Amino acid sequence: MRIILHSDCNGFFASVECLYNPEIRHLPVAVCGDVDQRHGIVLAKNEIAKKYKIKTGEAIWQALKKCPDLYVAKPHYDRYIRFSQMATRIYSDYSNLIEPFGLDESWIDITGSVKDFQEATKVANEIRMRVKEELGITVSIGVSFNKIFAKLGSDLKKPDAVSVITPDNFREVVFPLPADCLLGVGNATKRKLKNLGINTIGDIADCPRDILRFNFGKNGDTLYSFANGYDTSTVKPLGYSSLPKSIGNSTTPSRNMENLEDVKIVLTILCDSVCRRAREQNLIAGTVSVNIRDKDLFIINRQAKLNRHTNLNREITAAAMSVFEGNYEWRKAIRSIGVSLSDFRSGGEAEQTSLFTNEEKRQGLYELDCSVDSLKKRFGSYCVRSALMLKDRELSSFSPKEDNIVHPVGYFH
Repeated sequence: MRIILHSDCNGFFASVECLYNPEIRHLPVAVCGDVDQRHGIVLAKNEIAKKYKIKTGEAIWQALKKCPDLYVAKPHYDRYIRFSQMATRIYSDYSNLIEPFGLDESWIDITGSVKDFQEATKVANEIRMRVKEELGITVSIGVSFNKIFAKLGSDLKKPDAVSVITPDNFREVVFPLPADCLLGVGNATKRKLKNLGINTIGDIADCPRDILRFNFGKNGDTLYSFANGYDTSTVKPLGYSSLPKSIGNSTTPSRNMENLEDVKIVLTILCDSVCRRAREQNLIAGTVSVNIRDKDLFIINRQAKLNRHTNLNREITAAAMSVFEGNYEWRKAIRSIGVSLSDFRSGGEAEQTSLFTNEEKRQGLYELDCSVDSLKKRFGSYCVRSALMLKDRELSSFSPKEDNIVHPVGYFH
């Protein structure tokens, strides 16, 4: 039997900000995006702010309405990366099987170093105390026999706590919990489950697999397995790298996008960024997705399969523009937009070429993109830019890679 821990740093961004600024430790604190750049949402909050029911992802004005005395802190990603690395060094004293899940969470497989859940609980408490004493922040740790229940366990008690879910007690502990406590159940899935009369994790576990499969496709099988404790996914070794499920960037410009040319300026920058990141990993993509949010915050997500896997700026930008033009009617201005690539292959794999494509020209475009990548890596993202960017400096004055608006890759696609 496996024994896996899931460590979750409590209110991570806010906790680190309170360490650097002790004067705000007794205050409700929320780390938020830049209001001036219209990224004004709550990224993290401390335990005091949670008492006011402030939620991650809500707008700053909504949070301030709930708590007028809220201290709003700007994010410092360099600090969070440093503390994440220090926490990982502590985890590595107990196992080399450490799989990060974002900056603030990690799975740790300690199967080889403990004999039962009693010993595992002692290890979890030792890690919890070390993080508190050595880093000055707290963690909540779930202990279980698979990754899904370990993560669920770390959410049961917060802050600074250890929760244990075993093969003997998981039905009593897990089944009464709301369905959206299960990893992979977001708002849309929750609503669909509710329409089927499924409200708890136990309801998912008891639902016939065929019904879940009929309503959710292959994810129905996943939900059934997760709810019943059948997850067998392994914890990857520290430093392990696999093909990502997606690479994406999005942005909320300093003003709304009012027409197609505005959108093209922003999409060109986003596509340049995602293509550059794909080339850095020697990946070519088969699907392009575009996420659109209008001024009233209505969201549209659309995607298209490419005729051929690629990481060329010109081809990805053209595909993204085609997706946009084919799916958006200009009734309202656009507040934010995003692009992501998926369905990856290694760039070194053999592929079928086309008689109707100038392969020499495509190779030239690839070499040009790589040369520009090299210049940007050395001199910054603004050193070489398309002339299109000069048409509106207000819209084009951002760099996705350098401005920390890179989408993390989650456990679920």
